Amino acid sequence: MAKTKTAYVCQSCGSVHSKWMGKCTACGEWNTLVEEVIQPEKKIPAWGGNRHTSTTPNTAVELKNIEQRTEIRLPSGDVELDRVLGGGIVPGSLVLVGGEPGIGKSTLMLQVALRQQGIKVLYVSGEESPHQIRMRAERIAGSSGECLILSETAVGRIFDEIRRIQPDIVIVDSIQTLYTEALDSAPGSVSQIRESATEFMRYAKSDDVPVFLIGHITKDGQIAGPKVLEHMVDVVLQFEGDRNHFFRILRAQKNRFGSTSEIGIYEMKSGGLEAVSNPSDVLLSADRESLSGNSVCMTLEGVRPLPVEVQALVSTAVYGTPQRSATGFDVRRLNMLLAVLEKRCGFRLGQKDVFLNIAGGIRVDDPALDASVVASILSSNEDVALSPTLSFAAEVGLSGEVRPVSRIETRIAEAERLGFTEMVVSKYNKISTYPENIKLIFVSRVDELYRKLF
Repeated sequence: MAKTKTAYVCQSCGSVHSKWMGKCTACGEWNTLVEEVIQPEKKIPAWGGNRHTSTTPNTAVELKNIEQRTEIRLPSGDVELDRVLGGGIVPGSLVLVGGEPGIGKSTLMLQVALRQQGIKVLYVSGEESPHQIRMRAERIAGSSGECLILSETAVGRIFDEIRRIQPDIVIVDSIQTLYTEALDSAPGSVSQIRESATEFMRYAKSDDVPVFLIGHITKDGQIAGPKVLEHMVDVVLQFEGDRNHFFRILRAQKNRFGSTSEIGIYEMKSGGLEAVSNPSDVLLSADRESLSGNSVCMTLEGVRPLPVEVQALVSTAVYGTPQRSATGFDVRRLNMLLAVLEKRCGFRLGQKDVFLNIAGGIRVDDPALDASVVASILSSNEDVALSPTLSFAAEVGLSGEVRPVSRIETRIAEAERLGFTEMVVSKYNKISTYPENIKLIFVSRVDELYRKLF
C-alpha cells in the first residue's frame, strides 16, 4: 500500500505546513495546526450534474454586449431579512448566517422556511433530529408551507435527496457539521468546511437555487473555519445581541447584491423572533424618570437612526483602585473620555469608579455617542439629572473639542419625531434646514458643554 501523506493545516487561516508548529507562520495564531490527510487531486464532486450545465466552453465577451437581466428576488416572508438582503432572496445566491450559540440563527431560518407559500424548502439539519425541529416549529407561529426536513451530515447523501426533491430553497444547519466522504478529516476541519461549501456553491450557481448556510463562530466572535469561506459566499450575515436581552440585530458584513449599511432588528419572544419595524418606540421607555446619569443619544445603525439610552454611575472608589466598566460601549474609549474630562475640564475622576451601560443590550460603535457618555458621567458625578427631553449627537476629540458627526439632519428629524425638545450638537455641523419643534444647542468644547447643561 502507498504511504498516506499528511500535512498540518491551520484551522484559522487554512495555510498548509509540512510539520507541526506551535504558532502558524501565516496568521500568527497559536495551537491551530491540525494534522490532516492529503487527498488526491482527482475526486468525484458530490454535485455532479444539473439542469443548466453546458459542455460548451465559455468565451470572453465585451461588457456592453452582455445581456442585462432584471433580478427577480424572492420574498422571504420576513421584512427585516428582506431589508438586509437588499430587497429579497436572489436566486442562485449563497448566504452565510453566523452568530453566537443560542442567539436565534436556527430560529430565524426555520421561520423563513415555515413562512414560504407555494415554495418547496429543504431544511437540512446536522445538529437536531426531525422530532426536535418539529417541537421548535410548533412553538414558532407560522404556516407549515411545503418545508421538508432532512437530518443528515453526509454531503453526498444530502445531494441525493436534493436531486430527488428538486427544492426551491435549501437551508443547511450548520456547515460545520457536514462532511464529504472524499476527505478523511473530521467534520468541522478546514478541509471539510471548504469542500462542503464548494459543493453547495457549485449547486447554487448552476441550478439558480438560493442556499442558506448557518455557521458557528469561534470564541473571538469570528465565523469558524477558513477565511476563504466568507470569500466564497455571496452574503455574510452576522446575528448580534445578548442572549440575556430581548433585542437582536442582523447585520450584513458582505453583500454582493445590495448595501451593507442596512440592519434588521428583532425581538425574541416566546413564539420566536418578531421583527421590530419601529425600534425607536421600544428602545426608549415611555416613562423615563429624571435620575442622574441618564441621557439619550441619536445614533445610526446602518442608515436607520436609533435612540440609545446611556446610563452612567460615578462613585468613590472604596477598594483603592478605581474600576472602569462598560457594557455595550468600548471601555478603551471610555478611558479616553475620562482622561479628556480630567485634563481639559479639571474633573478629578481618577479616584472614582465609573460604570457605563447602554440600555437594551445592544452594542454601539458610533462616535456620536461621545457627547452623551460625557453628559451622563458629569450628571452622575454632580448628581444632577438631565432633562428627559434632551438628546445628544456629537463626537469628542482628544483636545476636548466637540466634533461634528455624519447625517446630523437625519438624527435631528428622528429626535423631533420622538418628541425631544432640545438637542446638543457640534457647533461645526453644517445644517441646511433647521427644525421647528426642537431647539439646537451648539457647543464647541467639553467645558462649554458642562456650562450649558449644569
